[in-house]
Amino acid sequence: MRRAKRIASIPPYIFAQMDQRKQELLAKGVDVIALGVGDPDQPTPDWIVEEMGRAIKKPAYHRYPDYQGAAFYRRAMADWYRRRFQAELDPNREVVALIGSKEGLAHLIWAFVDPGDVVLIPDPAYPVYRTHTLLAGGDPYLMPLLPENDFLPDLDAIPEDVARRAKILFINYPNNPTSAVADLDFFRRAVDFARRHDILLCHDNAYAEMTFDGYVAPSILAVDGAKDVAVEFYSFSKPFNMTGWRIAAMVGNADAVSALGIIKTNTDSGQFTAVQEAAAAAFDHDPAAFFAKMNRLYTGRRDVFIDGMNALGWQMEKTKGTFYVWVPIPPGQTSGGFSQVCLDKAGVVVTPGVAYGPHGEGFVRVALTVDEKRLKEAVDRLEAAGVRYR
Repeated sequence: MRRAKRIASIPPYIFAQMDQRKQELLAKGVDVIALGVGDPDQPTPDWIVEEMGRAIKKPAYHRYPDYQGAAFYRRAMADWYRRRFQAELDPNREVVALIGSKEGLAHLIWAFVDPGDVVLIPDPAYPVYRTHTLLAGGDPYLMPLLPENDFLPDLDAIPEDVARRAKILFINYPNNPTSAVADLDFFRRAVDFARRHDILLCHDNAYAEMTFDGYVAPSILAVDGAKDVAVEFYSFSKPFNMTGWRIAAMVGNADAVSALGIIKTNTDSGQFTAVQEAAAAAFDHDPAAFFAKMNRLYTGRRDVFIDGMNALGWQMEKTKGTFYVWVPIPPGQTSGGFSQVCLDKAGVVVTPGVAYGPHGEGFVRVALTVDEKRLKEAVDRLEAAGVRYR
């Protein structure tokens, strides 16, 4: 049989490859410390699990769900945006439920990108932006995220002819993989750029609640007039430890919500309504207190890891968002080679930065998804293996 030609342009999904290598080592009896995949190790809060237990018993939920999402779920999301971000949403026109944000991000591209259209993509970035642009026949234009620019894209550096052809601009703050953060001033500039060039601005806000040291992540929709050009993805996966539940929402521009809905109604049948009810209940039990608890945990892990690596010659500053650390590799090495050294000599899995795009070269991403004791052990193993910055 012959695969579609479009598949040839898609690189292997790095996390699937990493998991395969990890499983091979585990089968050999290696005690692997996995810091590669951003999957929270903490459980989903009890009140959400208990709500799911009640909801799953409702016979009405055993039928097909509403394509756009249950009305109560869309109202809950709109209410949350009002309380959390001071952003007003019409739950009937400006909110659509997703089977996880990954699904929605991919389908949004198919709703807007024709062959030959440009999509403005941060580099490094979550691979889905580029992968589905290629699958849709689009032309990815990579915007470098550089340390000297605080890992923010230089929108003014985008050539005018590229901007004219662009359909979507992706941004993501707090950022995966760099852990960089952005303020409302940057969001205002992004909204202005999108308006001037008639581009859909898509903000992937998956890590909105994972912030430290007094930083509070804003929403793109807090910018005046943002809904004219922008949508935002809000996911339950990371803030509520619900990666396996596959529940999120896209909110904002009504035309974009409608366009995504057309793709979804012809592709999937919506998320199980019981999951939507449990997710809506997540907002009813003082989520701010839960986020604060989780962020104290991640702050401790961050400090253990960064302090430990700095003792080995690194000079990293403390991150203010996400549960990742974007670690520069020692001079003269590649991110893939350094990742292999960490794995083969220390049994520590980290993700090579180049997996997120060409400008990810020179870094590896570490996910703080094990406890402080295990993170200290990872640093100790690296030290014992002779891994130092210089």
